[in-house]
Amino acid sequence: MITDRKMSPRPALWLLRALGGLCGLALVLALPMPSARAQGKLEAHYEATLAGIPVGRGAWSVDILDDVFSASASGGTAGLLKTFASGSGTAAAQGRVVNGALVSTNYNASTTTSKKVEAIRMVLNNGTIKEYAIEPEPPVDPDRLPVTDAHRRGVFDPMTGAMLRVPGNADPLGPEACRIGNAIFDGRMRYDLKFDFKRMEMVKAERGYQGPVVVCAIYFAPVAGYIPDRPVIKYLAAQRNMEIAFAPVLGTRILVPFRMVIPTPLGTAMLEATQFITSATPPRVAKTN
Repeated sequence: MITDRKMSPRPALWLLRALGGLCGLALVLALPMPSARAQGKLEAHYEATLAGIPVGRGAWSVDILDDVFSASASGGTAGLLKTFASGSGTAAAQGRVVNGALVSTNYNASTTTSKKVEAIRMVLNNGTIKEYAIEPEPPVDPDRLPVTDAHRRGVFDPMTGAMLRVPGNADPLGPEACRIGNAIFDGRMRYDLKFDFKRMEMVKAERGYQGPVVVCAIYFAPVAGYIPDRPVIKYLAAQRNMEIAFAPVLGTRILVPFRMVIPTPLGTAMLEATQFITSATPPRVAKTN
């Protein structure tokens, strides 16, 4: 959804990038958690709208086991928008589960539009970007603030960053879930996000989850890899009305986006789950023979 090319939102890419993390929306905290509570699955479908008009659809799958996790997303334009500007894409992340925390090791994303195909690949080690590439390689822009090695340490990829882990033993759906900040590197840009608790709410998907969500305000702060004079960067950094509603993945203390809302000059952009089916996975039993 965040692009520094122009002020007008690009809904085809907005859906894909939102599913891949919506700028990486949460800090995954590495605190102990019993292994029996660290396993669950999610199969979700989302619809993207702009000013109430459907512009895209997508799916997100998450599988969290005792010691490894994987997540994948796919999406594309839909409705009237598809007639004028088609687009599709995928994203995936894999990694380890360490003391209940999701530690990404690989992230890949690709987007296809009528004008080009772009692929992003990243390899991570304990929050440090060890390798990354964009194909085709983007042209050098002297106005773009450079990304240094320091900017690529202590970060999350966009998809892993979208899965928020709440420490402790109390109900993870509460104000404490929003009192965090994080650092994201998406292969091109490094940025920070801060969160504030807004409210609790009840939601009901067409299929699957119905129950409470915690709604957090989001504040975007670019750090490197962007062009400061681009209007979209200034617009997003100045926004104080962006929000995300998190719902739980059963069997874990992981929360994932159920709904995302961002005001734009063309109307409210929203990504909301139409299907949100989550289940706890029984812990694996070690073989004794």
